[in-house]
Amino acid sequence: MARQLWDISPPVHAGSPVFPGDARYEQRWAASIAPGCPVNVSTITLSPHTGAHADAPLHYDAHGATVGALDLAPFLGPCRVIHAIGIAPLVQWQHIDHAIDTRLPPRVLVRTYERMPAGAWDGALAAYAPQTIERLADLGVTLVGIDTASIDPADSKSLDSHQVIRRRGLRVLENLVLDDVPEGDYELIALPLKLTTADASPVRAILRSLT
Repeated sequence: MARQLWDISPPVHAGSPVFPGDARYEQRWAASIAPGCPVNVSTITLSPHTGAHADAPLHYDAHGATVGALDLAPFLGPCRVIHAIGIAPLVQWQHIDHAIDTRLPPRVLVRTYERMPAGAWDGALAAYAPQTIERLADLGVTLVGIDTASIDPADSKSLDSHQVIRRRGLRVLENLVLDDVPEGDYELIALPLKLTTADASPVRAILRSLT
């Protein structure tokens, strides 16, 4: 029997929401099928934080590694989806501890939306409390993900949760779509592109059932 797949990436197009001031998705046609031209070829411009994406340390550390230099292992393997629906502004430990046990995989994705607003910017997005990430790291978690645009509040200037990620050496996925994913354990596949100078990369994030 084929293992079930969940596509947890939002659609990417000109209307995709981005952080205020960030580059929006744009697409232009460099070539179009016509007499004398056998192909369509497009040119795209976008922020690497568009849609589901992986942050690199360079995003929150002036001397951090680029996304193309990251080990891919954290972005591939067993993970747990935990529901903390309606929790805001911060996902505290008490919101997820119902799903924490001694079999916790090294990747944790938290769902905060009933329906992820893939077509609109949410300035009141839910984020991780830095203490929550600290405790997950203490349990051996190497990657955290969330269904909002950031693991920190949208108006944060100190980026406390990103700084925990930096200090503890974790990886992060943001802008996931977990609307139809039951709480439980899965295989995560969300590989960033090998962008050698970039601070982040879009990913095509999927979950696969374990059996």
